Amino acid sequence: MTRSTTQAPTAPGGFPVVGIIGAGQLARMCTAPAVELALTLSIFAESEDAAAALVVPHSPVGDYTDPEAVREWARGCDVVTFDHEHVPADVLSALEADGVPMHPKPSALRFAQDKLAMRERLEGLGVPCPAWRAVVDVDELAAFGDEHGWPVVLKTPTGGYDGKGVRVVKAAEDAADWFAKAEGAPLLVEEAVDFTRELSVMIGRSPSGQVAVWPVVETVQTDGICTEVLAPAPNLDDALAGRVAEAAVTIARELDVTGVMAVELFERVAENGSGQSDFVVNELAMRPHNSGHWSMDGAVTGQFEQHLRAVLDLPLGDVTARAPWTVMGNVIGGSYEELYPTYKHLMARDPALKIHLYGKGVRPGRKIGHVNVSGTDLVGLRGRARHACDYLEGVVTE
Repeated sequence: MTRSTTQAPTAPGGFPVVGIIGAGQLARMCTAPAVELALTLSIFAESEDAAAALVVPHSPVGDYTDPEAVREWARGCDVVTFDHEHVPADVLSALEADGVPMHPKPSALRFAQDKLAMRERLEGLGVPCPAWRAVVDVDELAAFGDEHGWPVVLKTPTGGYDGKGVRVVKAAEDAADWFAKAEGAPLLVEEAVDFTRELSVMIGRSPSGQVAVWPVVETVQTDGICTEVLAPAPNLDDALAGRVAEAAVTIARELDVTGVMAVELFERVAENGSGQSDFVVNELAMRPHNSGHWSMDGAVTGQFEQHLRAVLDLPLGDVTARAPWTVMGNVIGGSYEELYPTYKHLMARDPALKIHLYGKGVRPGRKIGHVNVSGTDLVGLRGRARHACDYLEGVVTE
């Protein structure tokens, strides 16, 4: 440890300390709602200049894979939650043995950490999933591809995010290097879903079992990174939206997820020949998520406030949209290293634009912020969000 892990100071009146493992942008964006709720955050940070550590006074630095370091820090927290899903099982077990309340619980978090466990559990619940299989060598991969068609999608079961740990494979031999690196451990192969678009739905669930589901949104991906979210998803059939929400509730309830969870989906043409749409679940994220950033400005209760409410078992907030449409645009690292000077131009050009930057150094391909804009004209909103992102990335200069 390079900072003291003594008890974080709290507000008078018995308000709790919420501990967050990881100091990324998700932990950072919990700060504003924590202030409004009079809560104290304690961040177990990976470095002193990590995104959340820059704005949260009590951010001791340590190694989240070190059980004793995490245990020491957690003694000063009333509840612990997570900025990411990569906390090792032995650390989670140590906290559980100490009686530290964690949300989500380790028993639920494993289904976000291990894609093979997730696929098996969802299939058992009857939740629509792509065809999948655990494979340990090129021959098993070839058999799956021959059965379900090429190309296929190969994934590392653990550790992947933002397109990392995912490969589209056109022939089994192309994945020989991955199998060699896995050293006999199974990989996950899935059919390459012929989808019409990608969707996501955010759900909050408290330990008491209360749930709240935001509108289903459309997500637009570029090189494996979500670059735009349209809330709600345009032209989504009400019945399909209802089934998506029902699936999210089933997953949260049956996996005993507490906090906020994202369910990422593929919408596709139903295979029954009806011409209607259905969906399959792609991924789960048991934390606030990129596809829910729109809710910070576009819903009565944003995902970060809801996550804090949920992990403390407070009554959940209203998730009704504030406007007919909200568009979120992701800001990816570009040519500008100094981002603050760009504020003046964007604020003057579009006073209704909401800019959220994460306090991270600019690096090509890195998520460094997002913008939200709400209103009644979806086409216009998309143009405004795109311009703002392009300006922050240096793609346009006016």
